Amino acid sequence: MTIRKFESHYPDIHPTAYIDETALVSGEVEIGEDSSVWPMTVIRGDVNYIKIGKRTNIQDASVLHVTHAPNEHSEKIGAAQTGYALIIGDDVTVGHKALLHACEIGNRVLVGMGAIVMDGTVIEEETMIAAGSVVPQRKTLDSVYLWIGNPARKDRELNDKEKKYLKYSAEHYIRLKTITEKLSLIHI
Repeated sequence: MTIRKFESHYPDIHPTAYIDETALVSGEVEIGEDSSVWPMTVIRGDVNYIKIGKRTNIQDASVLHVTHAPNEHSEKIGAAQTGYALIIGDDVTVGHKALLHACEIGNRVLVGMGAIVMDGTVIEEETMIAAGSVVPQRKTLDSVYLWIGNPARKDRELNDKEKKYLKYSAEHYIRLKTITEKLSLIHI
């Protein structure tokens, strides 16, 4: 794994978190207990910070980044005065090849494979974003709904089985990381 300092910031990774050896984690990044970061993922906290909660999994080839505060060299097009950090809650599943850019994701959320979530967006807890969906800047996605499309739109309320799946998915990835860690100790 590549864990890299950026300026004065070095990632703060909980000892129980799993970071795949092909992943890159750089800068002001915090990764919580029992979370996992899978192959070819890039998490870059260079111009703002990234916080990933407990029991959250960031699957293969995902890209997580942030937005800097506006300055005299950049135009201020609706950006927050401080830019936007990336904050991901607990028990979140981020599907393969998702792009999360400077947004806030609540607890027990599933971001589908290949989904894109843009700057200043807030995803409320217990929400599903369908694979391939695009969530535009500064949008709030209401809790307990499935969101689909480009741009993402509210499709329907989640049923009880889907709500339970949100927690199951996080628990399943804790098991996968534990198995993977044990396998990495075996030299073939």
